Amino acid sequence: MLKVLAAVVLAASAIVAPTSQPATQTSQEANRTASAWHAGTPPLTTPWTADVSPTNALPDYPRPQLTRPDWRNLNGLWQWSAATPGELPPFGKTLAEQVLVPYPIESALSGLQRHEDRMWYRRTFTVPDNWKGKQLLLHFGAVDYDAKVWVNGRQVATHRGGYDGFDVDVTAALHAKGPQELIVWAEDLTDETYQPIGKQREVSDHGIFYQGSSGIWRTVWMEPVNTSSISRLQLTPDLPNQTLKVTAETTGPAGLDVEVTAYDGREVAGQVRGKADTELRLPIPHPKTWSPDNPFLYDLKVRLIDRGKMVDQIGSYAGMRSVGLQKGADGKLRMALNGKILFNLSTLDQGFWPDGLNAAPTDAALRFDLEQHKRLGFNTVRKHIKVEPDRWYYWADKLGLMVWQDMPATKTDAMPEPWRTQFKSELHEMVEEHKSFTAITVWVPFNEGWGEWDQAETGRIADSVKAQDPSRLVNAHSGVNCCNSHGDSGRGDLIDNHAYLGPATTAPAGDRAAVDGEHGGFGLKVPDHMWFGDGSAYEMEPDSATLTRRYVENQNDVLRSARQCGISGSVYTQITDVEGELNGFFTYDRRVPKMNFAQVRTVNQAIIAGADGTGTGAPNPGPGTPGADGIHFYPLEGTGEDAVGNNDATLQGGAVFAEGKNGQGVALSGDNQFVDTGAALLDTSGNYSASAWVKLDKVDGSFQTFVSQDGARDSAFFLQYSGQDQRFAMSFPGIRALAPTKPNPGQWYHVTGVRDVVKGELRLYVDGALVATKAACSLDSGSTGNTVIGRAKFGGNQVDFLDGTVDQVHLYDRALTDAEVRTLYESGT
Repeated sequence: MLKVLAAVVLAASAIVAPTSQPATQTSQEANRTASAWHAGTPPLTTPWTADVSPTNALPDYPRPQLTRPDWRNLNGLWQWSAATPGELPPFGKTLAEQVLVPYPIESALSGLQRHEDRMWYRRTFTVPDNWKGKQLLLHFGAVDYDAKVWVNGRQVATHRGGYDGFDVDVTAALHAKGPQELIVWAEDLTDETYQPIGKQREVSDHGIFYQGSSGIWRTVWMEPVNTSSISRLQLTPDLPNQTLKVTAETTGPAGLDVEVTAYDGREVAGQVRGKADTELRLPIPHPKTWSPDNPFLYDLKVRLIDRGKMVDQIGSYAGMRSVGLQKGADGKLRMALNGKILFNLSTLDQGFWPDGLNAAPTDAALRFDLEQHKRLGFNTVRKHIKVEPDRWYYWADKLGLMVWQDMPATKTDAMPEPWRTQFKSELHEMVEEHKSFTAITVWVPFNEGWGEWDQAETGRIADSVKAQDPSRLVNAHSGVNCCNSHGDSGRGDLIDNHAYLGPATTAPAGDRAAVDGEHGGFGLKVPDHMWFGDGSAYEMEPDSATLTRRYVENQNDVLRSARQCGISGSVYTQITDVEGELNGFFTYDRRVPKMNFAQVRTVNQAIIAGADGTGTGAPNPGPGTPGADGIHFYPLEGTGEDAVGNNDATLQGGAVFAEGKNGQGVALSGDNQFVDTGAALLDTSGNYSASAWVKLDKVDGSFQTFVSQDGARDSAFFLQYSGQDQRFAMSFPGIRALAPTKPNPGQWYHVTGVRDVVKGELRLYVDGALVATKAACSLDSGSTGNTVIGRAKFGGNQVDFLDGTVDQVHLYDRALTDAEVRTLYESGT
């Protein structure tokens, strides 16, 4: 089974490039009821919905980096029916329904607009007379998920994987003349299995998971080739050595020659000749580099030669650029393009459409989202747990957008075997099929730990991707701090935290740069432009002006995080609304811009210009106040109804005094009970420490916070029990220094959290011993909310109430040393 890159016609090719073709139906069976077919009605239409018809279904040449002039598009109306397990193929039978290929059957554009687990596709085609004597290849851009193919009653292919293409040489199955019957069987169980599905679900959850797509969803086409032909090009720029590495993979006899010529317009920029199926080095002296500001691409002509005779010729293109890491003037490691630090300013791009679901309705629609990234001032796009048709990557190459390419995730819980092996196989196939696209700069194997089963194995997977493609960066797990993640494997080139609303304040460490893989998510409802008629976001705004203001404020914090903490990339959620998510720059139908784009562009450009690696220097918080008790001490004694310490504080929600670690403490039920100190006691922009004795009544999946200080939306810090991890933690939103073991209920523990702003870290101590350190940079210029005992604030709400007893709370305006924490623990107070 041959694998190929899908492709696109070059704008200015050095050889004759193929043109677009309307979807051709040569079979009378396929045409007989075309007039009766009609598209479904989606909840929302896009500006391109009405452009789609049975004679105009994605007619564009589908493979940009390996072009030939002779081809035929097989998109259009196919016969279709639901299928049952074990059913024989419907050879010679007319199927009852029609579907518009290549739109998934759940989409309105398919004409079916429903889900079936299994299905048959059928059509006929004829082979042009001038193709006789050549091999005939059928190309399937993608079929979700398991596929089988028959030609004239003969099975010619099987394939598993919903995001990669496959080819089959059907020459031996063809009749000498006349119509040829083509039948495709597809099975897609979506989230009933652990197949890679990204955001797809059989039934949308009205939240972050969307309506799935089944069956054929990329272009089907055919082309004639000689027995000896080029099946794939692998193109890797080597900018320091001013060469382009080229491998022309071929079919047919071994030992043929290949000649590769690079063109700058009409001028030859370089040429090399050598053996096919080996890596050649094409010299390009003084290369013009590709970048978002100047996405220059060289045209390529590749000739396959057998004993002096040309037996195949293809067109292609490539950009010259390098991707790596580089230290800035502040000493922090950052992402770099072409040897210079360049902040990767990105959106999250899901790639879903209200009319076509997984498939964009037209090529103009596919291009639109990328064009809007440029309009908004972004230089990067994170293709989020989906793989697009190759024309999407062509437009990223052509327009100048760096791409972080995610591997589509499985369901969120840990995948079992044999799906682990299948996941790794599809991951490496994704890399192999897309290695030659200039725009891709980062591979992302895992998102937030979805499907992850082992931390060490995640690291090995990241290493294997890096070994497969050392020319790009590897982000082992975007959102390593979130959700189903098994924790940081320490592998890959990037440390990636997610923070909503954020931004993340991750710091580089060792040989890895730091990025914010997701943040933002501000939302706005636009009547008549919402998939469900309603929806939500991480923070909803009342109007466009407020939405724009909050975006600008958030992006200014991104710039501060870049300068102070050293993040070198950020990903804003997201380019468009998707179903129930209303946090896009555009509505889901792409009809309504939701922000002031001029203001968006201005702040985005300021980030790219200002996040240059110069930094702002280390803070100087001063020595703080000396003394063992700190600036505030709450022994929480109950000698009187209001006597909780040496400062004014009040018991809230019915909290009561009870037996403590030393005398009395305060018992809290886990339900809206806490102690309010009545003031902001800590300057959270500098060094501080918080300490308490705690006894938990339960240790389950619920968060419980011992000491915190309210910010405008979230607590500035959390000294807590992390229910997600079932361990003690000293935390910022999205960042946790975690104890190594689970505590026991009913047992007293001494827990201390330290914020060291100079070192840029959080430290956690349990029973006087340092148990965890976490790199952390904070943008909080000083939260002004009250310091509280026994709860936290998150998302604007009071949360994480303690279910247990707390005693002997100390607050310090300095970062305690290991020795000071040990002494405090041993004192028992």
